[in-house]
Amino acid sequence: MKPWITLIAAVMLSPLLRAAEKPNILVILADDCTYSDLSINGGQNAKTPNLDAFAKQGTVFERAYLGMAMCSPCRSEFYTGRLPLRNGCAWNQAASRPSTKSITHYLGDLGYRVGLAGKHHIKPQGVYAFEDVPGFDENCVRDPTLPHDVEGTRKFITRDEKQPFCLVVALTEPHAPWVMGDASAYPPKSLKLPPYLADTPLTRQSFSKYLAEITYMDGQVGELLAMLDKTGKAQDTLVVFSSEQGAQFPGCKWTNYDSGLHTSIIARWPGVVPAGRKTPALVQYSDMVPTFIDLAGGKPDPAVFDGTSFAAVLRGEKDTHREFVYGMHNNYPEGPPYPIRSIGDGEWRYIRNLTPERMYIEKHLMGRTEHNPYWGSWVFTATENPRHLMLVERFTHRPAEELYHTSQDRFEMKNLANDPAATEIKARLSAELDRLLKDQLDPGAKLDTPEAFQAAEDLKPVFPGKP
Repeated sequence: MKPWITLIAAVMLSPLLRAAEKPNILVILADDCTYSDLSINGGQNAKTPNLDAFAKQGTVFERAYLGMAMCSPCRSEFYTGRLPLRNGCAWNQAASRPSTKSITHYLGDLGYRVGLAGKHHIKPQGVYAFEDVPGFDENCVRDPTLPHDVEGTRKFITRDEKQPFCLVVALTEPHAPWVMGDASAYPPKSLKLPPYLADTPLTRQSFSKYLAEITYMDGQVGELLAMLDKTGKAQDTLVVFSSEQGAQFPGCKWTNYDSGLHTSIIARWPGVVPAGRKTPALVQYSDMVPTFIDLAGGKPDPAVFDGTSFAAVLRGEKDTHREFVYGMHNNYPEGPPYPIRSIGDGEWRYIRNLTPERMYIEKHLMGRTEHNPYWGSWVFTATENPRHLMLVERFTHRPAEELYHTSQDRFEMKNLANDPAATEIKARLSAELDRLLKDQLDPGAKLDTPEAFQAAEDLKPVFPGKP
């Protein structure tokens, strides 16, 4: 064979050969960053030059979701490949079952070093047996966030040239309180607020500070990517960024609305993951670990995981994955019980509020003025402002069923649950939600009680959930 033919063949085969190797894995997680506030997802306010550049180098997942818009449950889902009830962490501040395995075990068994820098907010340690990596603040509510340094992550990445690594860097921005970054770059009066927020001066001030933290977070992403480049390992590393759940604004975190459950995911692996691409494939946090196992040469057991590998989507071979994504919410201990279950297909979202007769209260949003000072201004102005009254009532009093044509009504402001034209769609989604609840052994409203939460903490009796 002529040398030039051999060279061309080698170039053509190199992505396939790389795909067969075990990639290093770097996961970068934001904290409480609403998907739709990032410019790569259509956001019109936040300045994120590093994420914008990173998105051009990889693939953006336009329809990625998590199962519970709370810190502990969504991270537990990401790390275990199991939905919140099945891994055990179905309440914020709760622990996963001691028998649960996580990414630390699955990738460890495949020869990886698995480390975590920054925020943990997961337990017990035996389930989440990450190697602690220094350099990033673990406390998401510190004022201010401690200074960060990429040296610890660099040392972890370069410590062993022969052993692949998986490193999660869990940032604490833009979690409230919003104290980092330069808020002067976002003059409150010039901001375009999303329609689920009441337009008051205090709301605009808070939104300005929140956007400043997004830009601060974006800077940390840039530092991590630059550090990875300097180590010479960028070509052999799958980098995944996720914005996590929605921000601490009404209608985002602690809800089952799109602004709470929808997450931004960007993936880059040069020569394997297509650059400058957007995919409509429907994926969920529980799919992450099976995908990593698949890419590392393992075989994810479908009996173990609620998720499945979307490696073919990453490689650009497919643009479909799931048919449905699932959501749940147990309000206790973040407020009085208010259980919610939901399902979406990327086009539509169906929400079932299990105790609609109750008033929804979230103690951080509605009771902590140092984190969210604007809520009182919504209530105070509701007397004279019909829109503010509507937003307060929308958040605190919800019907038994909600149905949104999310692809056309991005912020889910028009409930179509009682629209005759949507009857078949609602019935289809409702039936699939029933199937999932049965599969997960979900007892419904009984799960969102102090007694169930304590039983989960004590593991006596064993609380419901698929084995």
